[in-house]
Amino acid sequence: MKKTINLISATCLVLLISAFAIVKAPIEDGYKIGDIAEDFSLKNVNGKMVSLADYKDAKGFIVTFTCNTCPYAVAYEDRIIALDKKYAPKGYPVIAIMPNNVAVKPGDSFDAMQKRAENKGFTFPYLIDAKQTVYPKFGATKTPHMYVLEKTKKGNVVKYIGAIDDNYQNASAVKTKYVENAVDALLIGKEIEQTETRAIGCSIKV
Repeated sequence: MKKTINLISATCLVLLISAFAIVKAPIEDGYKIGDIAEDFSLKNVNGKMVSLADYKDAKGFIVTFTCNTCPYAVAYEDRIIALDKKYAPKGYPVIAIMPNNVAVKPGDSFDAMQKRAENKGFTFPYLIDAKQTVYPKFGATKTPHMYVLEKTKKGNVVKYIGAIDDNYQNASAVKTKYVENAVDALLIGKEIEQTETRAIGCSIKV
């Protein structure tokens, strides 16, 4: 009986230590506000490779890590399309990147991405992070996870990180449009009032 109690106690201790280790581990690594984002070269749904450097006339970028299968990402698709329609002509195009491991999420395969982009009429590149090397550099953890970059002489500076807005469930009930506010501020040369928010979405599958 005593051995059993000791075994249970030891097991509980191991679980407690493991849980503590998980809690203590950093939730997010990657770019912070003010960092320079490295360029990348990823395959678009049209089969071509795309880099930020391809956009010679861009003033910056709205980078979104998104996918086909996450309900949050699907809920935001029309709003992402609207962002590109509004801001691409002003110099801030949307760049969408699918970060999931397709072995874990077959619904996010390249073929599925191509079909999704065609069905939804995406006006922006939809790139696959096939080797899962880009999203960790950004520190993305969710789909969707948004990054607003400003092109400068030093490089593409991270100016905003987080959610698209404050209501994923109902676009008509949105009170604060975080991404729009950030880009609008950059376009008129003002400081962004809210540079970081918590991204709401599904965890990126590795």
